[in-house]
Amino acid sequence: MNDVPYELLHKYNVAGPRYTSYPPAPSWRDDFGPPDYEKLIAESNAAEAPAPLSLYLHLPFCEKLCFFCGCTVVITGKNHRTEEGYLALLRKEIAWLAERVDRSRPVVQLHYGGGTPTYFDPERLDRLAEALHGAFTFAPDAELGVEIDPRVTTRAHLEVLRKGGFNRLSMGVQDFDPKVQETVNRVQPYEATRDLVEAARSLGFQSVNMDLIFGLPFQTPESFRRTIDKILSIGPDRLAVYSYAHVPWMKKHQRVNEPKLPTEREKFEIFRTALSRFTESGYEYIGMDHFARPDDELARARRNRTLWRNFQGYTTKAGTDLFGLGMSSIGGIADAYVQNQRDLPAYRAAMERGGPATMRGFRLSADDRLRRVVIQNLLCHGVIVKTEIEEQFGVPFDETFGDALAKLEECREDGLVEISDREIRATSLGRIFLRNLAMPFDAYLAAASEKPMFSRTL
Repeated sequence: MNDVPYELLHKYNVAGPRYTSYPPAPSWRDDFGPPDYEKLIAESNAAEAPAPLSLYLHLPFCEKLCFFCGCTVVITGKNHRTEEGYLALLRKEIAWLAERVDRSRPVVQLHYGGGTPTYFDPERLDRLAEALHGAFTFAPDAELGVEIDPRVTTRAHLEVLRKGGFNRLSMGVQDFDPKVQETVNRVQPYEATRDLVEAARSLGFQSVNMDLIFGLPFQTPESFRRTIDKILSIGPDRLAVYSYAHVPWMKKHQRVNEPKLPTEREKFEIFRTALSRFTESGYEYIGMDHFARPDDELARARRNRTLWRNFQGYTTKAGTDLFGLGMSSIGGIADAYVQNQRDLPAYRAAMERGGPATMRGFRLSADDRLRRVVIQNLLCHGVIVKTEIEEQFGVPFDETFGDALAKLEECREDGLVEISDREIRATSLGRIFLRNLAMPFDAYLAAASEKPMFSRTL
């Protein structure tokens, strides 16, 4: 797998969804509003076996803009006066949701994402955790994770988060090379990152994830190898090695990167360097852009086929109802998706009117549910067992997916997938191209706008 031919990488480096949902967000409907969300919550409470809860809070603020960023963020500089007002809005939304969700449903997962959650001062993060614990019932073994930026995170932040029950950290690094860091406007010393991880472990955080990005300006395979060596010296439990998503039609600030980006061939070499170094160092390749130690819960979940994929990437908490809180947050509840207003003024106005701040959503049809499971199985487990799909949905697999199987034939000839009467299985090589293998099963791609909507697959 480490000797992937360049020609193959080039051939399959096409624009495509990341499949953190199916159908992808551009297909969702703007006429799905607050009444639909309220109805959805009531239905989830009334289910024969209501699902446990997963909560996602979007804390969108950053002091500085990273020029690679593709997230929904609000840049404030050093002026943090928005903190208290946003916290008040979140508390309103927490109360609104808590009034409607059955309190007997346990929270098994909580995640703070951003932006930079540790942009907020420790005292405010403490109050936020108290509001959540007061509003919902947390399972004793709940997984509580937070994204942190070592540049603004102090030991006091870590102590407060640990006090609030947080047991997992996800840390953005991207690259340790000084020239790359200066170019993307994110100078983050290795020593500060290492020391923060050591502090987190001393406080009892069970798992540390680190995010890297390949394809950034001025990156080379050799410079990225040095970054990887430093990452290995810290020894995180999980790694996400994302391809830089250059989407200047959505994120105009990314245009500044264009003259300095590595060529397609250089970018592939950087990726191959990461793939080789991390697997040789004992990390298990989960698929797409994730690695984990073999004894990590994520690796075990992939092996026993309980891995799931949602808006936060791969997760071990399948079968939950995910509720999003905060501007632009996304929920996935039973067979539907819902998203909050993406702009702060619109989110604030909705919450000041009493909430919710629903902007759009989508209810899956029977065909959507079928295709979602097929795509999830491929992305999470690397295999689709045809009889399992037939028994679950009562459809003849080969007949239902004749078009997709025909499209996969070229992938089979290229060694990406094995197709038999029993199953469709991604090869070791094909696990790099899982997004490509999923695309033939996507009923919405053909009708997608001709305007650019998705990043490239590698």
